[in-house]
Amino acid sequence: MAASNYSLKVNRDLLDPNFESYRLSLDPIPTYNVELDAAVEEVKLKDTQYTLEHMRAFGMYNYLHLDPWYEDSVLFVDCKGRVLSLTITLDTALGKPREVFHLPAECSQREDSLCASLSLTSATWAALSDGTGRLYLLRTGKRGDSSHMKWEALFSADLGEPFIIFHSVSHVQAGVHTMEVLLLRILKDPEETKGSGYSVSLEWITVANAAGQENGKQQQKKRLPRVLRGKSVPHYAAVEPQGKGLMVASEKPFVFTDVDGRPVEQPDPEPMEVEKADPIYFWQQTAEDITVCVRVPEGVTKEEVQFRLTANDISIGVQSFPPLLEGQLYTSVDPEASAWIFKNDKSLEVTLQKRSEGPMWPELVLGDRRGEYVMSDEQAALIHERLTHLTSEDLNGNPDRDKPPCNSQELEDCDGFPEDSSSLTHFDGESLRPTQVVNLGSHQYLFTVDVNPSEMPCLCLRHDVDALVWQPRPDQPSNMWEHVATFNALGYVQASKRDKKFATCAPNFSYASLCECLRRAFIYRQPAPVETVLFNRKQGRQVGQVAKQQVASLDSDKSILGFRATNERLYILTATNLFVLKVNNN
Repeated sequence: MAASNYSLKVNRDLLDPNFESYRLSLDPIPTYNVELDAAVEEVKLKDTQYTLEHMRAFGMYNYLHLDPWYEDSVLFVDCKGRVLSLTITLDTALGKPREVFHLPAECSQREDSLCASLSLTSATWAALSDGTGRLYLLRTGKRGDSSHMKWEALFSADLGEPFIIFHSVSHVQAGVHTMEVLLLRILKDPEETKGSGYSVSLEWITVANAAGQENGKQQQKKRLPRVLRGKSVPHYAAVEPQGKGLMVASEKPFVFTDVDGRPVEQPDPEPMEVEKADPIYFWQQTAEDITVCVRVPEGVTKEEVQFRLTANDISIGVQSFPPLLEGQLYTSVDPEASAWIFKNDKSLEVTLQKRSEGPMWPELVLGDRRGEYVMSDEQAALIHERLTHLTSEDLNGNPDRDKPPCNSQELEDCDGFPEDSSSLTHFDGESLRPTQVVNLGSHQYLFTVDVNPSEMPCLCLRHDVDALVWQPRPDQPSNMWEHVATFNALGYVQASKRDKKFATCAPNFSYASLCECLRRAFIYRQPAPVETVLFNRKQGRQVGQVAKQQVASLDSDKSILGFRATNERLYILTATNLFVLKVNNN
């Protein structure tokens, strides 16, 4: 199965081209403080853990865990090895975190031990790592404030080198309860001689019948891990709800290297295209319109042509044939001002009127590579003129007319993007081959958020200045990543925060939030109607909505170790305190 390139389809109804800015609000944010009985131990990186990947995976680990099945319930592990849970029903009467599990005292400490990591697998199960290489699968029962059950470890295994749990899911098939756990390790790699000397390992562990049977007839069955290797810590990695596939977003590609204890033969690299197919259509454009010429099968009449055009989509086909051109247009057109004609019984010529004059389209239909762009003589001459200075003897052939060359020192941090190799990949669980790949070269990863616990976690990416939230839909191959929310200008705003450590948003997308390494948190709310009449003097119009920005400063000099958001509250964990910020009143 060959991987196909995929383009993320932006829902333009969720974009606000008229968004101006966030307005600083001085409204106080009620903040409540819970003092911890025992500190949360921040594991410091050792001298051998010196690479950027060690820092990303372990130095920036989020020690606080939100329970997506039980709203306003958070968990963490303290220095005594206790898993503590706090569920909030009344902000003014916060109780103490309650112990739900205690790691065995005989857990051996290693010099290269990591922080304990927790993943809430389902409403009644969890996966826990002690940071020394041992994995626990825990039956939690129904969690929440009304439940005082202690968690029970029904499976534990020493898996070797220390790891952290990246993601886990639980599902039942044919009466067998199965847990899928994704582990992350950074290992010495003797083959990595040019870089840091380390490689990143993602291990997909499957444990069937984790609950076991009381009569002992049916035993727990652990499948040997499926191992992926890469050269960068993934921004995002998650197993599908039924364990049928895997999604990974990373700056460097990942490939399966070992399956069930056996090495995977890596296919020889093949040329991208041995023989290029003839284009199905040709297109060219001006600042005002686009002309498309589509080849039709021989003998087709005008009456057999099937043409449909809306503001954002186009479909061109012929009866009894697959669509010749179909999909979402790069941007909107005016259907009323567009037209098509049938030429010489051989081709269909379509004229599309751009709704916004000026911007040139890089592609006609998102993700469609079957056409060929034809540049006009005027456009070719203009480009040639603009690039003349690159081939002239002087750095700037005509300094009086042209602007001086770009100085990279004038660029700001927010102008930078990850490397072009950054990608989002879907792997099939059976073949273990990538099926769809999205190039994230210009779409900086921002954060991951659990919106619906029955679905895969969402990921937030920067698109131009905005931040767009994408919900994976593994059961919809044609629309595998759905654009579900937008935070206006957040992509630009977050890039200006040099001390940013964590970012997140509310599951209902009512606000997004960033925190620095120490003390401060920034809250960015969605635009909301204003009670008083505001007037924009520059544009001469009345303002009906305002997006507020708020800043919270904690009464603590400790480093922020955990950061999570619910629809009503923001949780911030330090070594000695858990702060609860009441953001929304529902």
